[in-house]
Amino acid sequence: MANLLLIESPGKSKKLSQILGAGWIVRASMGHVRELANDGEDALGFDLSGDRIECRYEPRGAKGKKVLSDLRQAVKQADAVYIATDPDREGETIGWHLQQELKLKNPHRVVYSEITSQAVKAAIAHPRTLDQSLIAAGRARDCLDKLVGYKGSKHIVWRLNLGAKSMGRVQSATLHLLCVREKEIQAFKPQDYWSVWVEYQEGFKAFYRAKLNAKPGSKSAASEAPDDATEGKEAQESDRVTSQAEADRLVAIARANPHQVVTVEGKVAQQAPPPPFITSSLQQAAGAKLRFSPDKAMKVAQALYEAGHITYMRTDSVSLAEPFCAAVRQYLEAHDPTNVPSKTTRHRAVKGAQEAHEAIRPTDVKRVPAQLQASADETKLYELIWNRAVASQCCSARLRKTRVVTKSGAVQWEANGQVVEFPGYTRYWNNLSADSQLPALQQGQPLTLKQAAADKKQTQPPPRYTEPKLVQLMERKGIGRPSTYAPTIKTLKEREYVQIEKGKLQPTALGMGLDGALEKLLPELIQPEFTAQMEAALDTIAHGKQDWQGYLTAWHRTYFVPALEKAGQLLKTNSAQVVNVNGAQGSKEGTTQLPKANQLKPQATVTKTACPKCGEAMSKIPSKSKKLKANHFLKCGGAGCGTVMFWNPEGKRYEMPYAQRIPDPEAFTDVPCPVCGALLERYCYTKEGKEKMMLRCSLLENRRGKCKEVAFFKGHDGFWSPKFGTLKLDLVK
Repeated sequence: MANLLLIESPGKSKKLSQILGAGWIVRASMGHVRELANDGEDALGFDLSGDRIECRYEPRGAKGKKVLSDLRQAVKQADAVYIATDPDREGETIGWHLQQELKLKNPHRVVYSEITSQAVKAAIAHPRTLDQSLIAAGRARDCLDKLVGYKGSKHIVWRLNLGAKSMGRVQSATLHLLCVREKEIQAFKPQDYWSVWVEYQEGFKAFYRAKLNAKPGSKSAASEAPDDATEGKEAQESDRVTSQAEADRLVAIARANPHQVVTVEGKVAQQAPPPPFITSSLQQAAGAKLRFSPDKAMKVAQALYEAGHITYMRTDSVSLAEPFCAAVRQYLEAHDPTNVPSKTTRHRAVKGAQEAHEAIRPTDVKRVPAQLQASADETKLYELIWNRAVASQCCSARLRKTRVVTKSGAVQWEANGQVVEFPGYTRYWNNLSADSQLPALQQGQPLTLKQAAADKKQTQPPPRYTEPKLVQLMERKGIGRPSTYAPTIKTLKEREYVQIEKGKLQPTALGMGLDGALEKLLPELIQPEFTAQMEAALDTIAHGKQDWQGYLTAWHRTYFVPALEKAGQLLKTNSAQVVNVNGAQGSKEGTTQLPKANQLKPQATVTKTACPKCGEAMSKIPSKSKKLKANHFLKCGGAGCGTVMFWNPEGKRYEMPYAQRIPDPEAFTDVPCPVCGALLERYCYTKEGKEKMMLRCSLLENRRGKCKEVAFFKGHDGFWSPKFGTLKLDLVK
């Protein structure tokens, strides 16, 4: 008999098996193994009665059933079972589902934030029981999200006839932020202005100032606070001059009068190092510096974590373990001794942070980025994480911020700059603004004018959000949690509520229409403050200070049911006024007018094709999407189903999206994937008119990423792969 360690991802199996050695069996749940059933009222899978909730859980499809069947066999072979799902609220809930489904009486819960020998063995030596408060919060979140998503979509969104598929507690609040900004852009009226400047032979440029109040290092004169979501800094400008005549007058004065230095003011400032990464700041920095989407950043970080290179990547804690801080100090003493501070900077966590474990950091500071053996994307992200963690333990940067005021006639000009006297942490993480360095000047010194001019400019509307900026805004507004930022943005794009336009997120006509309707029908639910209150309630539940069933039933009874009834009545009596996809009042010159609601409604025709999930007849929906291989797709008309199918011209049949297909249990083999450890599956296809078979990784997300080269083709003696060799036929059961 042996000890059994249950984990989530098969990608960790090999590393953990090496750490634990003989006497241990490591098995993966492949993420969530159970979910709320799609039955009962509105297919919620749970009933609300009084202040109690009765949930009905079921395995996640055929694949979930097979995983659970395999895990039951593993449990029979074990003396003791250790649950080592991820160290967060979701991981705790998955652990509870495993306990319930596998009927484990006394499982040991172990938590580690890095896959290293020391951390894993320490966790095994100090197990605890499952945290029932965290589980309650996880179950509450699942029920709350399904309640809002299913009821709101069925009773409100589908009745709008816009073509929108869904709404959601976090999804709709995030969409609202984007639509509010889009309305501001549509309503914006540009105005002309002039930036007036002079350039001196002494080697610097100064800008017109109507008033001079700021001191060097003050908010207006100093560089802006470092921002992970922004790369670069806007150019300096003068005070805005609103007419050509005034700009010409100032330029004429500059050219006609001698110039001299009025004041030279300097101030030495210390700029503290930034904190190590948390989930949101990692997503922001990866977006700004590497052009990674939040979803890609998290997938690459997951690979680094599973390989044992970094600590767990879903965290909002900025703290670092003392042993790691000591290791960084030793590294700096050996390689950068002038950068060892007498006292390291203390960083504050964001408001509402869980701080259950550490910030994101390398597991071994001695593993410098140049030594990492990984893919190009993993190396780039690891370098960001390594640099940021080391920088957080360094000395502050010392800057000399300088302001020079010059004068010609009665007109004053200002130049701001800074000199880095000691780089400190910026040797590893340079987030300083690119202000120009000013020459040595003296008060009263005459200056030689090289050029004076005025640049005509135009005021700009507020910018659309990049993905990193949206993550930053979601964090500040309290919408969602670190684990939800990336999937929320991904969902908005997949639903075609937003699109990427020149690197920015722009709401589509569909997104604007849906948000405009929800703003009238469920105005509280899409407000960030309202969603943040729900997150705070979930945190209270996680701390054991509130009963989750009592909270959810009260929220449903006192807010959601009356809100849905009011929205339904409004839709019934004023549907024409509710559905207004323009998102702005009237027509504005220079703005893009979105199509009317009836132009968005697809003309569906019922077909004879039965839905593979519920058996209802499917409807043909016209589509102009370039992603489709036909000019339409099929959608189920059954209540609460919403299954879609797309035409496959090669197989000459309609198929469900890969992510929604129910796996065939017979397709799974007993052979593990050579890259991630998941089971290989049989895949049949047609080539040159012949039916063929291959083996591939059974995890869709891995097939699109690290396992895309895993392909075993069927030959006479077995299955062969150009990269991984041959598998005997008798091994493939």
